[in-house]
Amino acid sequence: MNPTTNIAVRAARKAGSIMMRYFNRIETLTIAEKQSNDYVSEVDRLAEEAIIETVRRAYPHHAILAEESGSHPGNEYQWIIDPLDGTTNYLHGLPQFSVSIALQHKDELISAAVYDPVRDEMFTASRGNGALLNDRRLRVSGQRSLKGALIGTGIPFRDQRYLDNYLDMLRAMVKDTAGIRRPGSAALDFAWVAAGRMDGFWELGLSAWDFAAGNLIVQEAGGLVSDIRGGSRQLESGNVIVGNLRVHREMVERLAPYVPEAMRF
Repeated sequence: MNPTTNIAVRAARKAGSIMMRYFNRIETLTIAEKQSNDYVSEVDRLAEEAIIETVRRAYPHHAILAEESGSHPGNEYQWIIDPLDGTTNYLHGLPQFSVSIALQHKDELISAAVYDPVRDEMFTASRGNGALLNDRRLRVSGQRSLKGALIGTGIPFRDQRYLDNYLDMLRAMVKDTAGIRRPGSAALDFAWVAAGRMDGFWELGLSAWDFAAGNLIVQEAGGLVSDIRGGSRQLESGNVIVGNLRVHREMVERLAPYVPEAMRF
């Protein structure tokens, strides 16, 4: 594991420890609504502060993009941080949430960590060195088609302009798959595709911090990540399709008729 990935792991564990400290006393937390159906708690902020402190101590000149505090200027290296991915789950006591930390150099993701503090599972990747779950090498599933595949998704809950398009996509994907799952933490959804627990995943309207780390982990586990049209602008658009080679290709084809005109670039 390279030095930057080690820092990501250290920061993720500190954030995860903060989450678990408060998880059994959620009723004591201060909670605010950032926008419709999108909440933030003091745990999000405390976790983010711990991550940034850890990163800054090791790399004081690196830039940072964090969900709660926004952009922090720096050099050509940028850390992309979601301190608590799955806040709504967390605030309802649903044990499906994670920490997501990625490092980008110019336009290339080079290090990543996604941490599930409930299960103590640390998913990591370093560009060119593969992906790991704790100390075990990760590989995407060998599923050969959508028929019988288990697919993850995220239901639009902030921006619902394309909800009807999404429901058409859902209807098309349900047809002959083994099932569709919506666990509620995109970072973990990506990590689970990398681990072969799900064969594919798609979602509309994500932010870069939701899946930058997962993006690299899936790629280093042998999977494909693209925008909703099968291109390479997923970090810009936030509309993503993930899977192994065969499943990804079929998902792009299956979803194409329902992609809104505004996403056809």
